[in-house]
Formats: sequence, structure tokens, C-alpha cells
Amino acid sequence: MMTIQTLKLARHTATTLVCLGLLACGGPAEGPETALRTWVQQGHELAEAKDRPGLIDMISPAYTDARGNSRDDIGDLFRIYFLRTQSVALITNIEELNVYGDSAGEVLLSVGMAGTHDGTFGFSADAYRFEMEFERDDDEWLLMSARWGEIGEELH
Repeated sequence: MMTIQTLKLARHTATTLVCLGLLACGGPAEGPETALRTWVQQGHELAEAKDRPGLIDMISPAYTDARGNSRDDIGDLFRIYFLRTQSVALITNIEELNVYGDSAGEVLLSVGMAGTHDGTFGFSADAYRFEMEFERDDDEWLLMSARWGEIGEELH
């Protein structure tokens, strides 16, 4: 049986992963900045639809982060979060978006997340900041690494 601390960590990690997925979709042949903004919206839609395979496809097989997570770990966190959460609602705000050449970029994203579940109150809400790095592979942007934390806290 999972402890409350483990469930909270899984929820926070899943929230992070959902946001990471927001930036890693492939997209149209527009300018890189416009394409990334469009992909954030596409990822937003996949997360609210709880489309775990779609979100995982947006993450590079070479993904690593400061917390020691791999792409498979992120996929497992999505699984846990989506199984425990009946519905997901996101409010995203791109605070900063930088493109380097046509093949690399960074995004600072704030995300308000609310979900319904079978827990004590049946509802939870959190707000996070994500600092994400991504790389374009052919015509597809893939999430390479991310740091995140609750708004007002240090990013890890």
C-alpha cells in the first residue's frame, strides 16, 4: 500500500510529466517559436484527455532529469496519476520561450492543475513552474530534460 508521502510525490511528478509532455509534440512547418506554442496547446489537450501514450511519444528516449527520472519513469508516473485521477484540468502560461537555431529550445512554463479523484476531498489543485529543454529531431520536437517545483519553490 502506498503512503501519503509516496502518493503526493507521484502526484507532483505526474503533474510535472504532464507539463513536460506539453512541449514535446511534433507539429507543422511553422517557425520554431510558433510551432512550440502550438505544441504546448496540443500537449495540454493530450494531458486533459489522459492520453498517456501520446504524452510519452513527446518525450525523447534519451530523456533524463535532475531527479534521476528516465522516459520510462515518467511513463510510470503518468500511469499512476491517471489511474488515481478521474479528470484533469490545466491552465498553462508560457512565461519564457527561447529557440536556439532551429533545433534546440527552452521553455519556462507555469501550470495550474486541478483534478478530481476518490481521495479525502475528491478534488486537488496545484500550481507548478517547469523549466524544460527540448530538441528537434527531424520535424519533431522532443523533451530532453526538465526541472520543476511548486510555484514559489526551487526547481529540481
